[in-house]
Parts: sequence; structure tokens; C-alpha cells
Amino acid sequence: MEKEAILNSYKIFLKSCNFNLQILIQSKKENLSKHFFILEQEKKKKETKENIIYDNYIEYIKKINSENKSSSKNFFIIVHQDDDYQEKNSQNKSEKIIFENLNEKYFKIKENLARCGNFVCELEKKEIIDILYSFFNCRKNLKN
Repeated sequence: MEKEAILNSYKIFLKSCNFNLQILIQSKKENLSKHFFILEQEKKKKETKENIIYDNYIEYIKKINSENKSSSKNFFIIVHQDDDYQEKNSQNKSEKIIFENLNEKYFKIKENLARCGNFVCELEKKEIIDILYSFFNCRKNLKN
């Protein structure tokens, strides 16, 4: 029932967005070396009988990680300034009006996605540049 509620909230979110947007998904393979180091330290403190459990767990995690099943995903929503809005307001177009329009869309997205149980935050300019660079750089490498 919880899954269905989340999906219904997401449907409402998509229906309420009467503007253009893109969803960018960034997957990163997790670096588990710190986790393995901690496990090895804990293993040294325990009895030898428990070492088998640690060894099995470490091998299991390494196997999952090698199969690319342990990755984190970040979802980014890119909101576009509407072309119709720009044309209608070309004489009065100012940064303030555009900012207010985009800010309204941001709060609409944030409110609807929070209902789905998602954490939503604004990114700093450097973070946006880094994400877009990694996305386009990845696409460039795929073509080669």
C-alpha cells in the first residue's frame, strides 16, 4: 500500500507540472574500501569463530560491488524557462520576473516530491557545473 501511495503521489507530481522539465539520473558505483577496512579492524578484535562470518560477509559485499549492484543514484530535475512566457513578456523580461517564475516552479516541484518521500534541495552553482560536466563527459566517452 505504501508503494502504491508513493506512485500515486508521483503521478500527481507529474500531472501538476504544466511546464517543461528534464530528469537527469546520475549513478555512481560506491567505494566500499572504507567499509572493508572497518570490517577488517572489527574482525581482528573478535574470536576466530566469528572471523568466518566476517569473511563471508566481506566476500558477499565484494561480489555485489563487482556486479555493479551497489551504486547510489541521484536524481536532478532541470527546469526550463518557457519559450511562450519569454515571447509574451519580451519587453518586460527581466531577471527578477524570470527568477520568480523559476522559483515558483521550484517550490511546486519541492512540495510534490516531498509528498513522495523524497529529499529535495537546491544546488550551488559549482555543484551544478560538476554534475553537468560529468554527465556530458560521460556521454562523450560513450560515443568514442
